[in-house]
Amino acid sequence: MHQLHPLDLLRTARNQYTQKQLAEILEVDVRTVRRWEVRETDPPSYLSDAIRQRILPLVNEQNDDSDFKFIDLFAGIGGIRLGFEEHGGKCVFTCEWNKFSQKTYLANFPQTSDHMFAGDITEIDEKDIPEHDVLLAGFPCQPFSIAGVSKKNALGRPHGFECTTQGTLFFDVARIIAEKQPKAFLLENVKNLLSHDKGNTFKVILQTLQKELGYEIHYKVIDGQHFVPQHRERILIVGFRGETDFSWDALQLPDKGAVKLSSILHPQDGTELAEEPYTTGDKAKINSKYTLTPKLWAYLQAYAEKHRKAGNGFGFGLVDGNSVTRTLSARYYKDGSEVLVSQGKRKRPRRLTPRECSRLMGFPENFIIPVSDTQAYRQFGNSVVMPVMKEVARIMMPHVKALREQELHEMKQASLGL
Repeated sequence: MHQLHPLDLLRTARNQYTQKQLAEILEVDVRTVRRWEVRETDPPSYLSDAIRQRILPLVNEQNDDSDFKFIDLFAGIGGIRLGFEEHGGKCVFTCEWNKFSQKTYLANFPQTSDHMFAGDITEIDEKDIPEHDVLLAGFPCQPFSIAGVSKKNALGRPHGFECTTQGTLFFDVARIIAEKQPKAFLLENVKNLLSHDKGNTFKVILQTLQKELGYEIHYKVIDGQHFVPQHRERILIVGFRGETDFSWDALQLPDKGAVKLSSILHPQDGTELAEEPYTTGDKAKINSKYTLTPKLWAYLQAYAEKHRKAGNGFGFGLVDGNSVTRTLSARYYKDGSEVLVSQGKRKRPRRLTPRECSRLMGFPENFIIPVSDTQAYRQFGNSVVMPVMKEVARIMMPHVKALREQELHEMKQASLGL
């Protein structure tokens, strides 16, 4: 877990709060806070978490000029976060278990050190998560069962989603929504979530979000090809804690196929600065290591021919600058077969470089890639098409703002006894 030291938080908080106020917040003696500040003693481990959970939100709130707050669950490398930050959002909690993804995330969002960065979501107490307006989660799709409940659960008489989703990572999303009641959420998953287990998985998800948690739900499959030269269909589930006139019709989607692969490929003509180890030399030529070996190229051709004769559609995806690619997958590092870039008839094709993969997902040019090629391919293959997230954030925000204003009005009315 990547966090500020408790004493750093205390020092920051002292710019706005007295020792007495901090002592009251932490439920300790004033002299105890004083001893901590002069390093006479260190806070005990059990109080370190309390300092982070109680003081950090106060410090952040004092310095907060954001339009809305959100949390980033199953954060990956921050693709969904980027889209929502573009519309004035501020991330107040991050959760990502993979250490390599954490490295990339922290390299690109150094300000994350100012809030709680959790690893395993199953070990997080939902009460410890900061208040937020929007919950974001690209949760993994795991098997759900609605056929029945285990004997152990039946004896415990679990209620609602605890009964049908316990043991899946969606359960962790649901329990956080139930506890924190965000004004809205965005869940992202593969298109096959709709048909998984003959539609039962999606049925459980909708039942949980609508009937158990009481949210207004809208879902849609969107192809990233509207924004990038890649066919990539993902289902997006949007929920609001209240009635809205939200409509997917508000989406502004460019025509599919308008963006070609040439727009993301290294030009190799000197108009782009070299980026080691992806490109080298004065003309920023692509490193030869991305060209398939003779052995691998021969294998892929033989494999494709075998399946062609059998009447199957399996095979490699050979593309050029005028193409739109297949879906980039997390297994791209293995052989690159789904997206092989032609280098001419007499030359072996090559893989995309990690920088080209970043562009294929719509990430900004200054996105930092601090990991190996293998990890980078996995990360981009598991990520989202960022411009899609940005556009969905755009049409969600007016409704989030309306729900915030409604909440403030109701709080004001309550304080006046009306």
